[in-house]
Amino acid sequence: MPRIGIALLTFTLAVLLSACGAGLNAETRQIKQVTDGVEGAISTDQYEIKVRNLLVVETAEKAGVIVGTIVNTADTDDALLGLAVNAQVATITGTTTLAKNTPVIFEGESANAKAVIPFLEVVAGQNVTITLFFARAGELTLNAVVRDQRDDYAGISAQMQAVTTSNN
Repeated sequence: MPRIGIALLTFTLAVLLSACGAGLNAETRQIKQVTDGVEGAISTDQYEIKVRNLLVVETAEKAGVIVGTIVNTADTDDALLGLAVNAQVATITGTTTLAKNTPVIFEGESANAKAVIPFLEVVAGQNVTITLFFARAGELTLNAVVRDQRDDYAGISAQMQAVTTSNN
């Protein structure tokens, strides 16, 4: 009998200490998005384009500036033909070619592209529909949030400055 008691006690402690006893609603099972931006992908046999941390920043001039990264992980190159926010076409400068594993980065220190919607008629906190148009992979539509120009986004401007680019 003592061996059965010890075995039962050992099993109970193992379950409780390994957090298996927390059940299906354990906090570690609740996956949370760690950024404001939305993620999406086009994934087929030939194309693998990933969009990461995509959002829009509302500027003081009521323009919208795209923030985010696009990566093509397929062997076939593609190109970003255009981008629209709530059916308003953005002006894109910089890199639009999507070579394998070479990211197109909108805003930030490593930015190689810029996309601006001159008159965005939404305010921070609202959601917008962003549609990205690719030469080969087609289009991808995502629902993203609009942020204001503070905190991490304080330095973002609608001015179309020169963007470092290695391919166009």
